[in-house]
Amino acid sequence: MRPLRYSINVTLDGCCDHREGLVDEELHRHAAENIAQADALLFGRVTYQMMEEAWRLPARPGERPDWMEAWMEPFARTIDAAKKYVVSRTLKRVDWNTEILRGDLATAVQQLKQQPGKGLFVGGVKLPQQLAELGLIDEYEFVVHPRVVGHGPTLFAGLSKRIDLKLVSRLEFRSGAAVMRYVPAGVVSNS
Repeated sequence: MRPLRYSINVTLDGCCDHREGLVDEELHRHAAENIAQADALLFGRVTYQMMEEAWRLPARPGERPDWMEAWMEPFARTIDAAKKYVVSRTLKRVDWNTEILRGDLATAVQQLKQQPGKGLFVGGVKLPQQLAELGLIDEYEFVVHPRVVGHGPTLFAGLSKRIDLKLVSRLEFRSGAAVMRYVPAGVVSNS
């Protein structure tokens, strides 16, 4: 069974607004490596549309948006090429190497997990909370940025039950950001 891994950027005070994290080459390289280790990405509609708007590469090779630094290109190429699934009741069509997941979330994600491969990677805020409630996330990665911003959104607000986690690895970057990887308590990690 493929593991479902969740990764999110979060500030020291718990904010997971994507605009509040540090932006540097080392963090982008780490994110690209994570994505490259997955068979597919799983997003909710809001995260999917945000990622597509930001990271979908122009049709002509060698072009990139004006705002994109050269060191961001490997991340952009990795996410652009990745197989994607989006959970949505409202989207009618998608492209960008994407399929829409409809129907019962638990059943659809279990079917994806049962396929052979290296794993699935989920990002965002609302969909991962639903997956956590269902006990479907096998690994949690929090990229903690050394910043206090004083606002939200925060992770897992309204979670109906506590989820105990066991730290399995920690990685620190020059920026002061730290990546902490956890598995649900009682689970042994193979990675």
